[in-house]
Amino acid sequence: MFYRLRLTTLFCTLLTATPMVTYAQQSADAVAPESSTELTTQQSVTGQDWMVASANPYASEAGAQMLRQGGNAIDAMVATQLVLGLVEPQSSGIGGGAFLVYWDQSQKAITTLDGRETAPLAATPELFLDKEGEPLKFYDAVVGGRSVGTPGTVKLMWDSHQKYGKLPWADLFKPAIELATAGFTVSPRLAALVAKDQQRLQQSASTKSYFFNQDGEPIQAGATLKNPAYANTLTAIAQQGAQAFYRGKVAENIVNTVSNHSTNPGVLSLTDLAIYTTKQRPAVCAPYHQYSVCGMGPPSSGALTLGQILGMLQHYPLAQYGVDSIDSWRLIGDASRLAFADRGRYMADSDFVPMPTAGLLDADYLAQRAKLLAEPKALASVAAGSPPWSHAQNYALDESIELPSTSHFSIVDSERNMVSITTTIENGFGSRLMVDGFLLNNELTDFSFRTHKEGNPIANRVEPGKRPRSSMAPTIVLKEGQPYLAIGSPGGSQIIGYVAKTLIAHLDWGLDLQQAVNLPNMNNRFGTFELEKGTDAERWAPKLEQIGFKTKIRDLNSGVQVIQLQDKQLVGAADPRREGLVVAQ
Repeated sequence: MFYRLRLTTLFCTLLTATPMVTYAQQSADAVAPESSTELTTQQSVTGQDWMVASANPYASEAGAQMLRQGGNAIDAMVATQLVLGLVEPQSSGIGGGAFLVYWDQSQKAITTLDGRETAPLAATPELFLDKEGEPLKFYDAVVGGRSVGTPGTVKLMWDSHQKYGKLPWADLFKPAIELATAGFTVSPRLAALVAKDQQRLQQSASTKSYFFNQDGEPIQAGATLKNPAYANTLTAIAQQGAQAFYRGKVAENIVNTVSNHSTNPGVLSLTDLAIYTTKQRPAVCAPYHQYSVCGMGPPSSGALTLGQILGMLQHYPLAQYGVDSIDSWRLIGDASRLAFADRGRYMADSDFVPMPTAGLLDADYLAQRAKLLAEPKALASVAAGSPPWSHAQNYALDESIELPSTSHFSIVDSERNMVSITTTIENGFGSRLMVDGFLLNNELTDFSFRTHKEGNPIANRVEPGKRPRSSMAPTIVLKEGQPYLAIGSPGGSQIIGYVAKTLIAHLDWGLDLQQAVNLPNMNNRFGTFELEKGTDAERWAPKLEQIGFKTKIRDLNSGVQVIQLQDKQLVGAADPRREGLVVAQ
């Protein structure tokens, strides 16, 4: 059983209009492969000039338009993000935040830009506690204004374009404005997710009126959906810059919607929006064989946890073991468990809490942790380690919930600038609140609802102005100091495992990019090996249980979008579990 390839009407139109451009799309209802050795008939996509790989055909084409017009990777990033917020609103948008990892070819340097949402200045330790001081149920906290943090995506786009962009700012908005005005074709995935979440989506009048017809029926796949309110918002931002979002009418509408929610109001203010800033931070890089795996540091746990997993695994011959070895998966699973134990204790917004960032990736520390993996059976128990650190604070384990949603896309331009960006409104459809054509995030529920446990503070507790910990892992892999891969995925805290699996499959096991992406997902974060439903991963359950693991078969919908930079060409792959499209020239 192979992934089915479906050429949509959009795909055919694009292919006819631009015959010199390569497109490859996977269907939204694709089924997973039965065997890890018979992965798919779909091939990786190649190009020579530039490439865009995103989770939606409309978005990939918007980025491609900017590159055809002489724009660079940052220009294409803005256009791609704006369209994703329209056609894939459940995953990301201007009401959310993002992390950008960027290779600047002119400077031969890698940097990151933190566009993560922030907690309102009025946030208190009791924000997610009930009257008895106990944590709220997850969706009781999510739906409504309480969960909304200060959005960062617009500022990230603006700041990165001001520094690196080539095309005029307003030009980057044209594809999204045109689509929002004329309408776009609703994808099977969007329609299915609306139908699945309709009870929550119908609690807000503006959200209900957009996603449902007058009879209360959810939008259907293949229907044309227009969003004039979004077009108006984008027009204002295109003409006035980021200030049109963070000050004035749009900002007022955001705050009014959040603060006036009838049952679950939030505390976001105009001041929070007016003072929001992105932060340019150094990349966190970890060695892996002859590569350097670089990504977003705190407040993301992505690069650190991924670096820890790979740092432990490089002490074992995964390449020799291969993809079909129980030893390979045992090592991957338990290395992930050890890294997630450190993540739960130490990782948070380092602007607010001291963190042993360097210690977590210390070679000697990871070598010590790797020794725990030497036995041929699953670890009986896992605890956080003691990385080198001058600070003495004893943190309690985090209890935050991070459910899968989000989107990722990768871009390489003709100058060989490289973008890897993961973007989110957190849970599917965020807070379920819609303002001026876009959904607001529920990012504050990425904080631990509790602030202390057994007398010890939790690092990822909510505090005014703090950025909640994330698992987003936009990554650029360097080879001999030069960019080699741009990769990332959506999926909540599963993101780290999806990226690790894909990198190991390619770098250790020699799978090509599409095979590595398609390989069934098998993740272990907290003790249970989660195996991708409907795939060859299911056959591993008895083998893993025999060596001491608990297993669970479930949907593991990664959305890996990856581009490889070779000497004379680009190679890209889109995850068939979503509606990904690679566009190349």
